[in-house]
Amino acid sequence: MFTSKGLFSAIECPHQDTCILPRCIFKHPNGDLASKEELVKEQNRAVIQEYDDYESRRKRQKLDEASNSKKITSPALAASGLTKPSSLTRTVSPPLLKKSQNGFTTPFKPSPTQTATKESPKSSLMVKPIIASKTPETKLPLKAAPKVEALNPRQLKTPAPATHGMRFNLLKALHDQLKRLNSELKKDANDAEEKLVLSDQAVITRALDIEQGAASTPSIYSNLVKNKILQYKRMTVIQWKEEREKDMAKEKAASTPSTTSSKTKEPPKPIETGLTTKQELSLLPRLHTPLTGLSKHGYVTSIPTQADIEDARKGIEAAKGWEVCDRCKTRFQVFPERREEDGALASGGSCTYHFGKPYWPERSVDDPKGTKREKRFRCCGEAMGDSAGCTTSPCHVFKVSEVKRLAAILQFEETPENPDKKDANPVCIDGEMGYTVFGLELIRLTATSWPSGECLFDVLVKPVGHILDLNTRYSGVNPQDMANAPPYTPPPLYSPSKSNLTPNPTPTKLQIVASPSAARTLLFDHLSSSTPIIGHGLENDLNATRLIHRTIIDTALLFPHKAGLPYRNGLKMLMSTHLNRTIQTQKIVDGQMEGHDSKEDANAAGELVRWRVGEEWGRMRREGWSRDGDVLKPPKGSEIGLGRVSGMVGDGAGRKRSREESSKDEINYG
Repeated sequence: MFTSKGLFSAIECPHQDTCILPRCIFKHPNGDLASKEELVKEQNRAVIQEYDDYESRRKRQKLDEASNSKKITSPALAASGLTKPSSLTRTVSPPLLKKSQNGFTTPFKPSPTQTATKESPKSSLMVKPIIASKTPETKLPLKAAPKVEALNPRQLKTPAPATHGMRFNLLKALHDQLKRLNSELKKDANDAEEKLVLSDQAVITRALDIEQGAASTPSIYSNLVKNKILQYKRMTVIQWKEEREKDMAKEKAASTPSTTSSKTKEPPKPIETGLTTKQELSLLPRLHTPLTGLSKHGYVTSIPTQADIEDARKGIEAAKGWEVCDRCKTRFQVFPERREEDGALASGGSCTYHFGKPYWPERSVDDPKGTKREKRFRCCGEAMGDSAGCTTSPCHVFKVSEVKRLAAILQFEETPENPDKKDANPVCIDGEMGYTVFGLELIRLTATSWPSGECLFDVLVKPVGHILDLNTRYSGVNPQDMANAPPYTPPPLYSPSKSNLTPNPTPTKLQIVASPSAARTLLFDHLSSSTPIIGHGLENDLNATRLIHRTIIDTALLFPHKAGLPYRNGLKMLMSTHLNRTIQTQKIVDGQMEGHDSKEDANAAGELVRWRVGEEWGRMRREGWSRDGDVLKPPKGSEIGLGRVSGMVGDGAGRKRSREESSKDEINYG
């Protein structure tokens, strides 16, 4: 390269008359270039000075009207003798608004090339920043800009229903019809209808959503998209406007938080049976759950033999500790006495899983017919297969359901005869379980008296094996509770002469018993073989306690699922449905989620039984039963007693019932 200094100084500038360059490399007549350079500098100084004056006044606090009406005097204008144009004296209009691609309006800012022209340098003197006045207004929540997507079929998690070329052609045809309707609406839209007009990106997104929804049903994918294309092809602008209004209403309803629930929450129902406590107890035999045929659903009716226990132990030795995780279904190895190398209790590392159960979401009215639904998890809302899980635990866990293997850890016992408790009130129980190296073991047991709900005992239980996971999310038991719990001491016997004592006072801090066997012995103190035990899903609590009791009232069978066993209605759902009460509300305390309260669950099962007693008495009254003091008298000429009658409440809970039987049961006892 070469320097240009002085090389063209002898050549006359080809634009002598119009050249305004301050340091032009060409030759100019003497004085001409200097005068032009001075003129340009003067113009620039005038513009800069005028803008600085404006900025200083804009930032200065306005104290009175006189300061608002102060006029701008430019030295450049006075020197040139020009009169101030009217554009500088009239009221400044707000900046123009332009619509961007995402559908929002933004102030229009003129570029420097639009504010000044080469032909008239003086026009630059009249350039003035245009600032829109800011008025206080309520900020409305802005709708998020739509995701920028191209008109190309989206990638699917499942195999594509057609080739890419076919999907693209159908998508393009669908987009053309949507674009046509949107353009016609935009052409004739008034101010009120302007919000119904979609942006170009929103039209593409709508077409992609429709095509992706149809792809979920591969067998009829082509027909679904073609029907949509034909539907929009025949649609008029008025029909399109109505559809857009419905869409806008749905979006507004979804984005606006409702202050009141759509379904008014009714107050909790009081339980009024119309009977005395003695009469309620006399009706309980009608609600007893027969154990016949329920052994295949987890209810243990006989004590396993020693031969069965030996077979179970041989199987455990042959398995060498290999189990299947109850959460993520991964195979891992358990070391009951810890691994010698590092002292670990289980192999396989951490466990990633979904703690919520999968469910089928409800169909939407906008879903095309035949659209395949995806099962989702209640814990996080993810579809099955999207991820391995949303929760991580330090190790894998397992559960043992085989009766003889349970007996190999702790043998079952039947409730002994207890003459002192022969006429004792029914007992409501609930147990909480945690995972150990021997499976799911009892870690808390609660018993309350029915129908008063008085707490008989509520204790923590030290399991047989080393603890893997206390399952705090559901059990409500924390490691600190187990570590700091004092040993259990029986409460002092109640004596009327000692007014400072109350019947079985509940300790402020949970106490712990030495083993599940000790917890079972504590329960035996409040039972006889004929005392009814009330609970929900009692086979779990009885098996964890290794107890065989034949007089039970299980609300999972008293209120059977319409599909029969093994399906069961949850205790939380039953309380909400029949009594309008909410239980098992999990709260986060100190960064941890609280689990269930076993005392609350035990009393909830008792309240459901009492509600059913009232329903049963209402049915008996319609049949002609009457009260005579504390005695319930049958209709005249009837030989039916107060025992359980065939076809009574909960009958048939162990089998799958027909639709007619389900409807009849709901009519009789709902």
